[in-house]
Amino acid sequence: MTHDCSFLEELDLADDQLSFADGRRESHATDYGSERNDEDGVLPDAVVWPETTDDVSAVLSAATDRGVPVTPYAAGTGLEGNAVPAHGGISLDLTRMDDVVDYRPDDFQIDVGPGIIGSAVDEHVAPDGLFFPPLPSSGDISTIGGMIATDASGMQTVRYGEIADWVLGLEAVLADGTVIETGSRAIKTSSGYNLTDLIVGSEGTLAVVTEATLELAGRPEQIRGGRAIFETLDDAAEAVFDAVRTDVAVARIELVDGLSATMANDYLGSDLPDAPMVFLEFHANHGVEEEIDLCRAIFEDHGVVRFEMSDDDAEMDALWKARRELAYAVSTYDPDLQPLHPGDVTVPISSYPEVVREAKRLADEHDLLVPCFGHAGDGNLHYSVMVDPSDPDQLERGERLYREIVELAIDRGGTATGEHGIGEGKQKYLEPEHGAGAVEAMRTIKRALDPTDTLNPGKIFPETADGGRVHGSER
Repeated sequence: MTHDCSFLEELDLADDQLSFADGRRESHATDYGSERNDEDGVLPDAVVWPETTDDVSAVLSAATDRGVPVTPYAAGTGLEGNAVPAHGGISLDLTRMDDVVDYRPDDFQIDVGPGIIGSAVDEHVAPDGLFFPPLPSSGDISTIGGMIATDASGMQTVRYGEIADWVLGLEAVLADGTVIETGSRAIKTSSGYNLTDLIVGSEGTLAVVTEATLELAGRPEQIRGGRAIFETLDDAAEAVFDAVRTDVAVARIELVDGLSATMANDYLGSDLPDAPMVFLEFHANHGVEEEIDLCRAIFEDHGVVRFEMSDDDAEMDALWKARRELAYAVSTYDPDLQPLHPGDVTVPISSYPEVVREAKRLADEHDLLVPCFGHAGDGNLHYSVMVDPSDPDQLERGERLYREIVELAIDRGGTATGEHGIGEGKQKYLEPEHGAGAVEAMRTIKRALDPTDTLNPGKIFPETADGGRVHGSER
């Protein structure tokens, strides 16, 4: 469906803030996930680059009055189609709103625009010995606004939590153009509804974030990292569970199976052992060696073959680069195979070894390659089901395998998506995970804040997957 967006020319926007050109529209039709799966995406009818909150408010007010959808867009690094303009309309590109608005190092706080790249926040505050702990693995290419939209998390979640835990307040614009401020600069508040947490993770369906107040942390004085190599993947997963249960002070504890290691070596030219392993990083201001010794002892109980630690920055950078690049390594490993939907389940840590075992068992049962890796310390498993897209039988087996892992995670009290969001790809799992009543409550909130379904229609709610609208007025 196309929409007449000529009204945008009547708004107070500079010439370079608005485009109807095919090339600009095509660049906003997909995100990383849809591009990786060779999907065409959906062309927006126009692209707008707001530079102020007033710009955002004006665009939303005018679009709502005319029934034109608006989809927030930033770096386009999402994996579930969160920023794809499913119903056309306006792609609202927030990357020009990338300023540091205010910085208060004495309060461990910074106010930033939604378009700022995550690593730029770290660089800005580093001279004061501070950092923004919950940055995901893609923090050097993704924006703070996108992270807030999906409530992203990453390698350090096991110690520091997810993005929501570090957002103190937001400035945001509702669908009708109303500008609201949520939260407080105080580190705690019990004043009214928690609108900040409502907007975080809402994927641009409730409001457009135009400024965020983030909490910061002091950089630890002691940082040590390394890897532990195991004979079996089951040993590695059980060791992670035991370490987390014992409350070892790890900041990162990542699982990498032997197949993933092989793929990383092929992509990077690295020399990781072709064996299951756990990547580790310890943060402390004192006593880091004691924590390492405790972790080593726990891993020895699970048959660790090698336990290697280093405080050399270059060695640790190489180690973590291999982990960060795994998504690219998987997608380029075999030109005849393509990963299906990005696996992103998270379960209570006690169920983690079981889910890892089951993922590999199902891979054998369906005779498909399934590399497994992830932020093991918080129960997060990333897995990619590799199929030949021209083979209907492989596609069918792959879809069934993928679904069975998600269903197991939900059955064990976990989630279908630990950090990528629902978007378009996980809609079918929303109700099985939360129940019909909770999903209807979500719809009620959406209707209250966005009665015309202006903001990012086609996302999160199952009925929008086939082109319907959340209010049920179009099917």
